[in-house]
Amino acid sequence: MRIDIISVLPEMLEGFVGGSILARAQKKGLAEIHLHNLRDYSTDKWRRVDDYPYGGFAGMVMQCEPIDRCISALKAERTYDEVIFTTPDGEQFDQHIANDLSLRQNIIILCGHYKGIDHRIREHLITREISIGDYVLTGGELAAAVMADAIVRIIPGVIGDEQSALSDSFQDDLLSAPVYTRPAEYRGWRVPEVLLSGNEAKIKAWEMEQALERTKRLRPDLLNL
Repeated sequence: MRIDIISVLPEMLEGFVGGSILARAQKKGLAEIHLHNLRDYSTDKWRRVDDYPYGGFAGMVMQCEPIDRCISALKAERTYDEVIFTTPDGEQFDQHIANDLSLRQNIIILCGHYKGIDHRIREHLITREISIGDYVLTGGELAAAVMADAIVRIIPGVIGDEQSALSDSFQDDLLSAPVYTRPAEYRGWRVPEVLLSGNEAKIKAWEMEQALERTKRLRPDLLNL
């Protein structure tokens, strides 16, 4: 898949998309992530992409023209399944959305900044608005990074052990069961005996029991209780 990220601060994302799982996915040819500096699409001699809002409101607003020019240039080269805007008032990003977006071929993520973007862009060019939480960030770059990581890591072949991704928290609306590694005993703290038993059926039952218990205790909202 291909993800194009539009930002006024693409340098914030360069190290992130060039490392870890995202780098592995790109080296394997399973994903492409391209960063675009919105200022490159400004016709202003100072490369400004924002202006004062009508109505005398506080703050600055990202302008229509550079965003339209950038998105239009990308769309002239290929078809996009989604044009996403990162905004605190969008739908809450979760594992289900990540799973859905991982099946897309090409998506654009527009990083919000300042007081947001001219609403006409949201009305005419954006197909989906997404938030990573009920709080405000300085810009949408962190949100774009979170979404890109969550989306790309579940593309088949990106992670060597695909079962690992499928058993992550939230894949089945449950938190993960506790995990342990060697040694089996440390400072008197023992790994649960069932995990040492080699009995796969008992281990699976324990895993589900623990997942349900942790979800009820820590995130009952996931169970709609």
